[in-house]
Amino acid sequence: MKFTRRHFFATATGSLVPVVAAPPLLLGQNQERPTFRVKVDMVVLSFTVTDAKGRYVNGLRSTDFRILEDGIAQQINTFAEGNKAPMQILQDGTTKPMVTAQADPERGGIATDAFVGTNVFVLFDTSNYMYRGFVYASDAIADFVRGLDRADSVAVYTFSRNLTRAASLTRDRGDVLQGLRKAVAGDDAALYNSLLLTLRDAAKVPGRKVVIVFSNGPDSASMVAPDDVRAVAEDEGIPIYVISTSDVNRDPISTGVFRRLSTRTGGKTFFAKTWQKQVEAFEAIREDLGNSYTVTYYPAPNPNDGFRKITVEIRSDAAKKYRVSARPGYRPRAGA
Repeated sequence: MKFTRRHFFATATGSLVPVVAAPPLLLGQNQERPTFRVKVDMVVLSFTVTDAKGRYVNGLRSTDFRILEDGIAQQINTFAEGNKAPMQILQDGTTKPMVTAQADPERGGIATDAFVGTNVFVLFDTSNYMYRGFVYASDAIADFVRGLDRADSVAVYTFSRNLTRAASLTRDRGDVLQGLRKAVAGDDAALYNSLLLTLRDAAKVPGRKVVIVFSNGPDSASMVAPDDVRAVAEDEGIPIYVISTSDVNRDPISTGVFRRLSTRTGGKTFFAKTWQKQVEAFEAIREDLGNSYTVTYYPAPNPNDGFRKITVEIRSDAAKKYRVSARPGYRPRAGA
């Protein structure tokens, strides 16, 4: 069976919910086309701003940005820089700190401190393709985990033919490292199956989240297509960062897939054959997380049920000198 993104619905804030079709028409009723209702929850959008030399631009405020969906201006709900606590944006443009609250599962509540820091999901390839560099890769991931901001939560998943949740999402670095050290080398690689399951877990978590794929590249056992997985990440607003230990020219198919996965979701791809290059790639990702901006908003009315293009504009005179890196958009339609 081939799976597509319509099979996988998340229920967390910032995600999409299934489309609900109207009841079937009875015989003799007006045979009109069935209608569908689409609900879009709060959108979480993370992006970076760099200057002409590729240096991060920090210190911008919510009033410096204009968020558009299909050209329709959006009202920013919250704004945060790096791992700082988010600020709530009021109707008059003024800001105030978000009040920390505990989640109330019975009422569907979400703790506001869930929006502090980043929820980082590391997906580690332990298939036979990674056999030679397994130990070095594990060490690079461990160094990355130790260096994350204290506000960040992290989970480590491993995969070969099947996915293993080695360490659940937590701020306890000791638990994460202990789970990582239990990882063992496997056989075939089901990268896209495992990435889809990781995205489903990440989509259930409120706030900002990213997935980091550490892999050699080839997929020999998945049932899902990579572009279907990419579409899920794109629609859920989860950036995918890829660190490939393969040579950029050795496997052009995997190279192309990795670049699409990252570019279309607001992440980046790194090709790092050596341990030093892998450490540098993780450091670059850590810098991205620490120098990004995160906004949330509830989409303004929009008749477009298909792909909605997101545009981040900078209002200042220096806007022409800056480059914004963000995901290109999402689809509010969960199925048809």
